Amino acid sequence: MEYLAPSGKVGRVEIQNILKRAVHMVVTLDDTKRIAIAQKLSDMKAIQNLIISSEQKLIGSITDEEIRKRLQDFIQDDQKNMGVLDTVIVQYGVQAEPKESAQKMVEQAQKMMESSEFSPYEKAAQIELLKHKQTMSGLLVHKCAQVVGADVMAAISPLNAVNFDSRAHQEQFKGILEILGTRELTGQEPDQGLWGRVQDAMAALSGVVGSAVTRSDDEMSIRDLIRMDHAKTNTLFTEIAQSNDPQKIQEYFGQIYKDLSAHAEAEEQVVYPAVRPFYGQGDTQELYDEQAQMKQMLKEIESLNPSNMDDFKSRVKKLMDVVGDHIRQEESTMFSAIGSNCSHEQEKQMATQFKEAKSKIQQQMAASK
Repeated sequence: MEYLAPSGKVGRVEIQNILKRAVHMVVTLDDTKRIAIAQKLSDMKAIQNLIISSEQKLIGSITDEEIRKRLQDFIQDDQKNMGVLDTVIVQYGVQAEPKESAQKMVEQAQKMMESSEFSPYEKAAQIELLKHKQTMSGLLVHKCAQVVGADVMAAISPLNAVNFDSRAHQEQFKGILEILGTRELTGQEPDQGLWGRVQDAMAALSGVVGSAVTRSDDEMSIRDLIRMDHAKTNTLFTEIAQSNDPQKIQEYFGQIYKDLSAHAEAEEQVVYPAVRPFYGQGDTQELYDEQAQMKQMLKEIESLNPSNMDDFKSRVKKLMDVVGDHIRQEESTMFSAIGSNCSHEQEKQMATQFKEAKSKIQQQMAASK
């Protein structure tokens, strides 16, 4: 694919050069804290897949219609939250593989769920433990993000939906375990008092937290995703402006370089070709031109030493102004054109394609290390 730039046509070679420079920045700025968070997010995605497959297997051994219905609701939530995790990982912008210990745990749990040696109660208890692990992992990522940087907090904000559902499902699993366990051990029906208390607890939890949580990735449109990218970039610019530590400034700029490179390429692959028919040739070309200017400025700043702080910050400020003008155009006129010409389903489809394109670009960066 080729796109138009001020100097004419620029093809894949230039795009690959941009990605190579971004990879070089990542290697140079090998920030172990950010990589550790990326790995924990990858662990969470592996666990989320395991939870879904485990719940699907458990339903096959359950005859109680109410419990089956609850498990089906859990699966629906968990499948949506898999999309949330995909979004968080793409927005975070650092790719990593799950830890070997997490992969081994997943394999062991899969064998347990497939084995006839374990009862439905024991399998349900295993899923409850996985929900607890997912909740704690999500809270840990949140706390680590507070330590590492405001841009990380901006990237992982949708993770609240996963944390909420994992915690909520845990409460409901207590009632499921009471029913399955009492039937297994005594052959009798349990006192439903605990089940009622679980429902009361869930109602209170939903009232306090539910309304503040973005429920699922299904609700996110292309404008939501682009706006999230913009917010994270603005946060990184702010962090550079407020820091007097050359190493931290270089770290923040390295993240800006990666994020803007992936964001721009994904827009040029997916968004701009889609909006050109109704946004107009001239306005769309202006967006291409602005991003070409942005890429050139990124390349120039990359060669500077952040220890020369005044010059470095001055150049970053000029980049911030260019990016700010670009953001204002996208979030005003382009967003308005999308809202007027695209259905909600079309926006969601464009969001999926944009997210997939960004993820592929980020994977190419990671694979080039």
